[in-house]
Amino acid sequence: MPVIYVDADACPVKEEVTRVAGRHGLPVVFVSNGGLRPSRDPMIRHVVVPGKADAADDWIVENANAGDIAVTADVPLAARLVEKGLHVLGPTGRAFTRESIGMDVAMRNLKQDLREAGEIKGYNAGFTAKDRSAFLQALDTLVRRAMRESAR
Repeated sequence: MPVIYVDADACPVKEEVTRVAGRHGLPVVFVSNGGLRPSRDPMIRHVVVPGKADAADDWIVENANAGDIAVTADVPLAARLVEKGLHVLGPTGRAFTRESIGMDVAMRNLKQDLREAGEIKGYNAGFTAKDRSAFLQALDTLVRRAMRESAR
């Protein structure tokens, strides 16, 4: 059975992950630099890592296995996980895949360069109900696919 790993700092879909995982009986690991409210659910684990940069990312990469699922908005982390063979989903429901990750990284770097040069503002679009709905549908589909693949 796959495990769902969540880059939990500032993740807007923690509740949705818990709901979908519960429906399918999958364990969830929330990894963060800060305290999250612990869950009484034995299928949910919280890992708090030291506050250094990328500590949560490194922990997820070291502990996740091919075929597991990860939820993150962090494109460099997504690239590391895709390379390792994980199914990776952003909080808006957008999948990071072997086919798309090169362009995702390039666009992220371009936007970072443009922000640093003052050519664009650093604002991200607000998280909407439509994003939440798209995420729920995408995660459910991804979980079903990952479960089928792990059963082979």
